[in-house]
Amino acid sequence: MKLFTKGLLLIALPSVIELALLGVVFDTQQQTAQAVQWVADSQQVLYQSTSLIDPLLRQAARVRTGMVVGDPMFIDRRSAWVDLNDRLAHLQQLVSDNPQQIARVERMQTLIDTYRQQTAAISQALHEGRSMNAFALLESEPLPASVDAFRDELDAFVAEAERRDAARRESLAITRAHQQFALGAAVIGSMLIWAVAALMFARGIGRRIEVLTGNAERLGGGRTLHAPLSGTDEIAALDAVLHDTSARLRAADAGQAALKTRLEARAKELAVVNEELRQETQDNEMFIYSVSHDLRSPLVNLQGFSKELQVSCDDLRATVESAQLPPAEHKRLAHVLDGDVRESLHYLRTAVTRAAAIIDALLRISRAGRLEYQWQRVSIGRTVARIVDGLQAGIGQRGALVTVRELPPAWGDPGAIEQIFSHLIGNALNYLDPSRGGRIEVGALEREPLDETRLPVIRTRTYYVRDNGLGIPAAYMSKVFRAFQRLHGDVAKGDGIGLAMVRRLVERHGGRIWVESSEGAGSTFFVVLPEQPARL
Repeated sequence: MKLFTKGLLLIALPSVIELALLGVVFDTQQQTAQAVQWVADSQQVLYQSTSLIDPLLRQAARVRTGMVVGDPMFIDRRSAWVDLNDRLAHLQQLVSDNPQQIARVERMQTLIDTYRQQTAAISQALHEGRSMNAFALLESEPLPASVDAFRDELDAFVAEAERRDAARRESLAITRAHQQFALGAAVIGSMLIWAVAALMFARGIGRRIEVLTGNAERLGGGRTLHAPLSGTDEIAALDAVLHDTSARLRAADAGQAALKTRLEARAKELAVVNEELRQETQDNEMFIYSVSHDLRSPLVNLQGFSKELQVSCDDLRATVESAQLPPAEHKRLAHVLDGDVRESLHYLRTAVTRAAAIIDALLRISRAGRLEYQWQRVSIGRTVARIVDGLQAGIGQRGALVTVRELPPAWGDPGAIEQIFSHLIGNALNYLDPSRGGRIEVGALEREPLDETRLPVIRTRTYYVRDNGLGIPAAYMSKVFRAFQRLHGDVAKGDGIGLAMVRRLVERHGGRIWVESSEGAGSTFFVVLPEQPARL
């Protein structure tokens, strides 16, 4: 049986029994509420019945007084009769479930009507000034016969109401006792039911879970597991998985030692290779620095010798002009001096200048990898503002529009970061399309989410320099950050190491750079720089 089915049974059976107990409790509560209502009705009947006699006696006293003093004003009190009729009507409504009491109320109503007719006759006689001899009996008796009869009926009515009230109070007490018993039985029964359910759970499921937990702990500790659990439920299936996992782990442990040995050997090899690469990188930088310095002296000599040759050629030309040679000889020497020699010297000076530029570029690349950075928080906004101010002449000459968005600060070397943005903004300005208005935008993307999987954890910001210039062909995208690679050489001058320098500087900051471009539409260079020092 599956755990879901077992759980439903463990919950459903006690719940059904508990609902039955709650039904009994609810029924007793309803009975108690009904008994309380009956007692309240009985109290209301007693109150209404006992409040009838006083208004009637007061009216009888007023009638007697009116007869004595001969003033009908004491008798003509319609409000008293209305009040009595209202009280009797209310009382009749309260005993509507008791025919015997209803009959008594009707008789009392009849007696009240009879007495009212008598008082009406007395009042009329007093108004007409007639003698009260006809009503002498009413005046001499303590109470009229109808009032006495009313009192007798009322006493019988009250006695019956008191009997019914006592019976209802006794029934209420019994009902409350039943209610308390049912409530206590329901509480005790509910506790017993859930205790039995908990015991069944502990025996049927809890023990199996305990065994499963023990096997999981043994698996975590690398110890032998208990015997597999029987059954077809999920616990048995999970226990089977634990046993299978244990078997696989034992099989994996057999080859772990050899794998560990191989990994240690590979780690040592990797450390050796990394050291060799570091040494080779350092040797390459030293070689570039050394070669650049060693080549500079011969280049200076070549530049000097080319100037000396130019001076000698000029002297030789003056000598030829003053020698008054034959026209044929003069023409031949002039052709050699002004043609081949001058052209050769021009090519020599151009090559020397190009070689000197390459050496300077190599020295700059070498220094970019060896300079010690002064790490601090750098205001990218102020840095870009200085760069844009310095390029105002070129910006105005090209009629370009430069937009600088909000730029958050970065963590790095101020000089290196200024070189990064100076190269990127300068390139964007140099390679604008002269056939349309140039636009350059410098900004920052939204903050990147923190990658907690990276160690050390570095919070970065991504900046961009966007232009609508000539763009970069797709075939050239893989070469754009290589040294001495130039595109659109006829548009702007340069030695082709600017973007290579930028990539070197960005990587030394632990960031990265890439470009998105479309030929004829413009380019966007993205630069990722750290926002704060790395947190180990």
